[in-house]
Amino acid sequence: MAHLVESTAFVRETPWHGLGNRLPDKQPLEVWLEAAGMDWEIKTTDVLFQIGTGNNFNVHSNPDAKVLYRSDTLAPLSVVSPRYKVVQPKEILEFYRDLVSLGGFELETAGVLKEGKKLWALAKTGEETVLKGGDRVKGYLLLATSCDGTLATTAQFTSVRVVCNNTLQIATNDRAGAIKVPHSTKFDPLVVKQALGVGASAWDAFAEKAQALSGRKVNRMDVTKYIIDVLGDRNAPIAEQPNEKALKSVIDLFAGQGKGSTLSSSEGTAWGLINAATEYVDHHRRARSGHQGKGVDRGPEVGGLKHDKQRQYTMTFKDCP
Repeated sequence: MAHLVESTAFVRETPWHGLGNRLPDKQPLEVWLEAAGMDWEIKTTDVLFQIGTGNNFNVHSNPDAKVLYRSDTLAPLSVVSPRYKVVQPKEILEFYRDLVSLGGFELETAGVLKEGKKLWALAKTGEETVLKGGDRVKGYLLLATSCDGTLATTAQFTSVRVVCNNTLQIATNDRAGAIKVPHSTKFDPLVVKQALGVGASAWDAFAEKAQALSGRKVNRMDVTKYIIDVLGDRNAPIAEQPNEKALKSVIDLFAGQGKGSTLSSSEGTAWGLINAATEYVDHHRRARSGHQGKGVDRGPEVGGLKHDKQRQYTMTFKDCP
């Protein structure tokens, strides 16, 4: 599945994939740890290899590599160098303890992806910007890591409610204000929080861009060009676009069928256009592809989602003040 969710917990709105445990507001971290399926540890052991066959063999270890595995299922997670610094599932949630108890943050989602290879938690910061018509855009603080080398331990402010692998990719693709700790370095939550003290400006910058987008009117030609740039073939004429159904779907979402598309901040604006494209990429296209049979390799779809989203934000924001 494209969401790659093994376990998750959340408050309030159910994620699009319908998975996970809903929690009441303001639950202690210990409850989150169990509900999100993060109550296990990443263990380390030697890499062993066998030389010989039958009863005539010897087992040797490789001093230049270690195996990471789960303490609960004993499932292997990855093979890494001895210098690889592991961040435990519990550490991800513990990062928020003082932020929740003293800083006014509220945990929103947390979970395990790719059978334990990726972990994340997300807290609502209390920051919010209100666009025309009462369209509210909320700020979150994300902390995510991997134990297979695919993601540095990353802390950043974001407007994306992370609930799955796709939304995690979308959030971490926006590198503005992100604090990244490579796995060759020990994760120090105090140092990261100090660095994030200046990272809050990333939310202010986003809010400013969102306000600008909501005040920017677009015409039909703007809409068509933008959607083709994001989802179509920029080198093909309009009449020969290979993704005609997708283009029409986004236009329909923008024209009133999308969530919040009739709010004054979205109706006929660049903000509404990017939301229509986002809704199509994150929900409608995914829903259709979800009907494919089991065993189909859908890896390229995830990459496509990520690529589309990067293009959306880059192209829409680049002309705004």
